[in-house]
Amino acid sequence: MPLVFASQNEHKVAEIRALLPKGWALWSLNDLGWTEEIEETGETLEQNAQIKAQRVFEVTGFPCFSDDSGLEVQALQGLPGVHSARYAGPEKNDRKNGEKLLQALAPYPNRSAQFRTVIAFVDAKGIHWFSGSVKGNIIHDFRGDQGFGYDPIFVPEGWDLTFAEVEKSVKNKISHRAIAFTKFIEYIIAVEK
Repeated sequence: MPLVFASQNEHKVAEIRALLPKGWALWSLNDLGWTEEIEETGETLEQNAQIKAQRVFEVTGFPCFSDDSGLEVQALQGLPGVHSARYAGPEKNDRKNGEKLLQALAPYPNRSAQFRTVIAFVDAKGIHWFSGSVKGNIIHDFRGDQGFGYDPIFVPEGWDLTFAEVEKSVKNKISHRAIAFTKFIEYIIAVEK
């Protein structure tokens, strides 16, 4: 049975497919021909992930997982957080989101931040949770063109490069999404045994 990823974001889908063991089928909402807009009305990453996964499971009956990710900036009390994708407006423009964040952070010397991902997996047994985070700092300018979202302004702890300056294969091994997804895959493999 395929795993269904409750996402139409092909960047995320490609990142997750690259992490899957050989022979596993991953279907996105695009693969299902899904047209319903699932409103992310939650006030936390956890709530949004659960809303999406539960809705797709209810409609399709397929085991489904969804993630919600956010950039949490310490000086901004965790913002943009759950609002990361729409921080600069409903059009979800990566560049505008980054520019707004840099403007908001300009007065603060503390540039500490973390990317955090939460995965909700819904199957016949209920809801299961997995999470991952990567700490780092927000730089002052955009650098790199390999990533998406806030990747061009985020440098992980111990690195000199932004997430957007490294090959996707490198980022996929250490990203917040990779950490959460690795925990999820370990769970799925253990359950199947």
